[in-house]
Amino acid sequence: MTVPVVVPRAEHAVSRRQIDPDALKVLYRLHQNNYVAYLVGGSVRDLLLGRRPKDFDIGTSAHPYQVKRLFRNCWIIGRRFRLAHVRFGSKTIEVATFRRQLTAAELAAPEEPPEPDGIPLTDAAGADRLLHRDNTFGTPEEDAFRRDFTINALFYDIADFSVIDYTGGLRDLDARVIRCIGDPTERFQEDPVRMIRAVSMASRLDFTVDPPIDAAIAANRGELARSAPARLVEEIYKLLRAGASEKAFRMLAERRLLEPIAPEMQKRAGEALWKSLGALDAYRRSFEETPETLTNAILLGTLLVPIGYDFRPPPFVPNPSGKPRKEPALSLGMLPLARRDVERLRHILTLQRRLTDMHLSPRARKTLMHRGPFREALTWLEIHGNAPEVLEHWRGFIEAAKTFEPEGEAAGAPPPRRRRRRRRRRPFRTPTA
Repeated sequence: MTVPVVVPRAEHAVSRRQIDPDALKVLYRLHQNNYVAYLVGGSVRDLLLGRRPKDFDIGTSAHPYQVKRLFRNCWIIGRRFRLAHVRFGSKTIEVATFRRQLTAAELAAPEEPPEPDGIPLTDAAGADRLLHRDNTFGTPEEDAFRRDFTINALFYDIADFSVIDYTGGLRDLDARVIRCIGDPTERFQEDPVRMIRAVSMASRLDFTVDPPIDAAIAANRGELARSAPARLVEEIYKLLRAGASEKAFRMLAERRLLEPIAPEMQKRAGEALWKSLGALDAYRRSFEETPETLTNAILLGTLLVPIGYDFRPPPFVPNPSGKPRKEPALSLGMLPLARRDVERLRHILTLQRRLTDMHLSPRARKTLMHRGPFREALTWLEIHGNAPEVLEHWRGFIEAAKTFEPEGEAAGAPPPRRRRRRRRRRPFRTPTA
């Protein structure tokens, strides 16, 4: 049993005023019902670093359905591991029961059918290391040691407001280093996406990567191809929205982590890509939180345009049987690209020529403003257009026209359509002789 480092309230900087009020409500109710309740993971790390957490996740000794009994606004989700989501309007507080690491016997004989989120990975002894299910509850100590990195295994106890450290995360925060809990090779074989997460955290927090992690990445980077493509795309979007994407993708390219999932990006990563990502980061850092204007289409364009991605639709090939042939899926390596996002990006890029045309008539400008992708096209111009005078011109015109978000409406929204008045049908009259 590991004796944790417990930092009392007087010796750390985490304050309840910094914690989301709804997360506090959940913590207090669990504690008042005699359950252990901790703020866990990245939120504790960010609070100790003086950063604003994006999410406030909670770990507890209560099982999911015990949590559900305490909150009417609670939903149980997940199959690989059941989570309780407590909803407050559009906000969700995630509550997870403390977990433990699966034993070799449990890995060899899962109780539930495996989820289709990857290809089984076996080690030399034949044990499947890729985790397919994780519905195994444990103690706070076991939960800490099953996490990926030491700085993500810190707990904040609502009972006495202390910070609890089982894995040396406080030491690594002071040293500003990303370190794995346990053997990095085993951790990356369990979940290869952790290799991308290590780089993501190092770039976002400006930390260094522990040398054993780099060695394990060099030996296991090919395992990324076993990960679910949807999870990889989600991680890429997180990188792009974090405000440090240029540094993150440079680190990914240096470690050749793009090669197994997007060889074309690894091959063409160069100054054009770094400049595009740097412009995106500058725009993101001008906001306290991620703005809604950073849509998937704009993030995709930031990656795809500088590497020369071909946006032309695939040629139509008739089916010999006469049935309509399904269009091939769009992708970048093994990363699937949503067709709606690529189409939206095409429209955004097409509008750039008209946006930069300073000779458009006022009527043409107003028509352009009511086009669906106008707002995103203007955001693209601001990030990548290198035309501040054109941008100021449009802002002045929008302000003068009073059509940009009038009375809370979204920019570029089409005017409301008038309903046609229904004509009354005349009664049928039998013709008289």
